[in-house]
Amino acid sequence: MIDAPPPISGGPVRGCVVETVGTRPPRRRGELSARHEDGLGLHHLVWRLGPGWRVCSSAVLGGGIGPRAWILNAQVPGGYPRLDPGRHLAEIAAAEALDGPGAGLMTAADVTAYTTADDGGVTATVTSGLGVRGWAAAPAEGSGLPLPPGTVNIVVTLPVGLSDAALVNAVATATEAKVQALLDAGLDCSGTPTDAVCVAAPDPGEGQGEPFAGPRSVWGARLARAVHRAVLDGALRQS
Repeated sequence: MIDAPPPISGGPVRGCVVETVGTRPPRRRGELSARHEDGLGLHHLVWRLGPGWRVCSSAVLGGGIGPRAWILNAQVPGGYPRLDPGRHLAEIAAAEALDGPGAGLMTAADVTAYTTADDGGVTATVTSGLGVRGWAAAPAEGSGLPLPPGTVNIVVTLPVGLSDAALVNAVATATEAKVQALLDAGLDCSGTPTDAVCVAAPDPGEGQGEPFAGPRSVWGARLARAVHRAVLDGALRQS
């Protein structure tokens, strides 16, 4: 298990002015906010989960498995110039007055074009940018250099607690559903090189939580359908 990141202290942050767009939705749904950085108008989605939630993710900030009080999916400029994405996300979180440990993702895609889908209490929210895409197994060698911001970011919230194994299984199920949706949209790819997945579920407490989240389990099937619809919607909008 990966330790949670240090808590973020609220307060104003130089160069990051945030304003909420519209009303605040229920905590399992993302809240769209606008901000201004270096003269640019950008947007981000915030999930204010509060205490009692666990997240499993490949997030830039707060990735891994552990308690998380919030999730942030932030739009950044194309050709992202900074070399400290974790610190950048922490700055945005501080400007949003987000307290406690959280998970932060980045994307160069238009966050205002996010898509959502619900299935049996599971909600999937997707931001999609498919300009740079391909197959996961490619002949080119990998690189140890930092990659540009992710372009297909998936955030899933469930109403039931999951075991550690089920949380990992849920990330795999979400990825399978993403690939299925991209193929159904007529795209010849499994994703982009920098896609990210984030799954949030209530802490099961002393219980172990739901043991399975594969595509044929009750909650995994719901997750897969929600992710498939949200990714397919976003992909079709760009085709």
